[in-house]
Amino acid sequence: MNYNFDKIIDRKNTNSLKYDFAVERGKPANILPLWVADMDVMTAPEIIAAITAGCQHGIFGYSDVKRDYFLTIAKWLDESFNWKVQEDWLIKAPGVVFSIAMAIRAFTNPGDSILIQRPVYYPFSLTIEDNDRRLVNSPLIYKNFHYEMDYMDFEEKIIQNNVKLFLLCSPHNPVGRVWTKEELIRIGDICLKHDVLILADEIHHEFVYSGYKHHVFADLKPEYLNRTITCTAPSKTFNLAGLQVSHIFIADQTLRKKFQKEINKTGYCELNSLGLIAAKAAYEHGRDWLNQLKVYLTENLRLSRDFIEKELPGVRLVEPEGTYLIWLDFSALGLSPEELDQKIIHQAGLWLDRGPMFGPEGANFQRINIACPRATLTQALQNLKNILE
Repeated sequence: MNYNFDKIIDRKNTNSLKYDFAVERGKPANILPLWVADMDVMTAPEIIAAITAGCQHGIFGYSDVKRDYFLTIAKWLDESFNWKVQEDWLIKAPGVVFSIAMAIRAFTNPGDSILIQRPVYYPFSLTIEDNDRRLVNSPLIYKNFHYEMDYMDFEEKIIQNNVKLFLLCSPHNPVGRVWTKEELIRIGDICLKHDVLILADEIHHEFVYSGYKHHVFADLKPEYLNRTITCTAPSKTFNLAGLQVSHIFIADQTLRKKFQKEINKTGYCELNSLGLIAAKAAYEHGRDWLNQLKVYLTENLRLSRDFIEKELPGVRLVEPEGTYLIWLDFSALGLSPEELDQKIIHQAGLWLDRGPMFGPEGANFQRINIACPRATLTQALQNLKNILE
């Protein structure tokens, strides 16, 4: 079956965070949004059919899953990453950010230091600070429009601040790095050396471009497995964020019980019944849809790269190795972050994710979501060209 990702779907008046809340967030009503990381393409029809069947049943009572649910996820992870998970490692949760908060509460105390690598997904910072923990930053090194880890600084920050937990973003949002095995082992060994627990946010793991490979951090060394909380979800992969399902894998029984207890403290019990139906259908029937989507996104990236090189003087693309997000460097324009925002919002009519949200290291950057029909992406790029001419 061929899937049509060119189809433009009107998302307005659907309570879409992306499309229906511009004015409430201080943006013009008619702005074109390419900010939040959900996709403007319809999910796989097999998933829609499963949800529809669940709705037609007509009863939406308390739900749970049987062993075939786990087996479906396990088969997918094995086929995608050669990662063989055990059933008792799995904890179901409503989302990865929720799970990060639960890990922070379960494994650290107020005032403890937690390490991140900015520029990075901004809920990392917010969740650390909202839980009264101390944010410690080991910024990525930016050189020649490419990002790398600073291993010396990473270890120094751990020692100086008695870091208890490290939040790893892999693949990295927003800079698009797909960390190599060697890079991950270097930071993993540092964390083991200093008894630092690792939370690996691997939600973007399915979106890796040709020539690169995602490595499951917990699977790189046996020693890492019992010191890692691995966060995954079908939400990014299949555009299911609103159905609130994530899968957290914790091999160590003691850590797993502490994590589950923290969830129990919130009073959160059962996941969304339709979310469970959607997740199972996605992992059972979504492979062909996903493969075709990856081809489409690769072409969207090529289009973006070519357009930026030819038509956007002073703007540089940080070449992504993964995710459906691109990180643009506007520093050559000589604008302040506020001036850049004004041009993009009010002249280009675009709602992007502004770089400073990801940390001060993102001051001259903007993040664009390219998981949209090609016509939408082309319009956005043309709007950028119009303000730079």
